[in-house]
Amino acid sequence: MEIEDLDRFDRAILTELASEGRISITELAKRIGLSKSPTQARLRRLEEAGVIRGYRAILDPIRLGMDHVAFVEIRMSDTRETALEAFNKAVSLIPEVEQAHLIAGNFDYLLKVRTSDMRAYRRVLAEKISTLPGVSLTSTYVAMQAVKEDGLA
Repeated sequence: MEIEDLDRFDRAILTELASEGRISITELAKRIGLSKSPTQARLRRLEEAGVIRGYRAILDPIRLGMDHVAFVEIRMSDTRETALEAFNKAVSLIPEVEQAHLIAGNFDYLLKVRTSDMRAYRRVLAEKISTLPGVSLTSTYVAMQAVKEDGLA
């Protein structure tokens, strides 16, 4: 399913679910202006097409003691496809890495890393990130405040 395949009702469903994922089908139907059955069918179609990938609780990292965020630039010693695949597989196994992006620019990857404090971050950097396949150089930028962290809405 492509973006041009989504009509105004599909978009309304996505908007509502992005802001309130636990909404009932009845309330969702009411908000988008359709009856329950077509709303449910559209929702199922969006899920089956992979437009809606899942539902989950959004946790508050500060209340969980995980308020240290660092962004890490990674420069690779080898950028051939096999090296990138090895890095991708290995970085996905590090729970502290919330996001990892292959970048077109002066470095190869940008990671978002969340830990409890600087000591924990330094341990993750030394024992996990720096030992990833192909890593030749890292640069860290510590976030002082999260201004916006929402997804699509």
